[in-house]
Amino acid sequence: MATTKGTCCGGLSKADEPDGKTHELCNTVKPKAQEMADTTFEAFTPIRHKKQVVSGTNHFIKVHVGKDDYVHLRVYEKLPCHGGDVELTGIQVSKTLDDEIAFF
Repeated sequence: MATTKGTCCGGLSKADEPDGKTHELCNTVKPKAQEMADTTFEAFTPIRHKKQVVSGTNHFIKVHVGKDDYVHLRVYEKLPCHGGDVELTGIQVSKTLDDEIAFF
């Protein structure tokens, strides 16, 4: 099975520190995340990131949103040959720093 940077096709990668791409994804989906959570976040800083390679990439991102509050995002990034669009496909609220990022 092919792997890229510790990512197994279909499986979740290990949690990594966010990079520039992770920050860009978060900036793109922040308005939709606030809409889905029905709130305005005080902060929106990614702190952990996992990937799942499918026919595109699911990004699972732990985001600090203020005080001791965190959310988990699932962001789908289409393959470049399919437009490379980014879409927020899920959000989990009321997370803590210690909550593991898992598939949802």
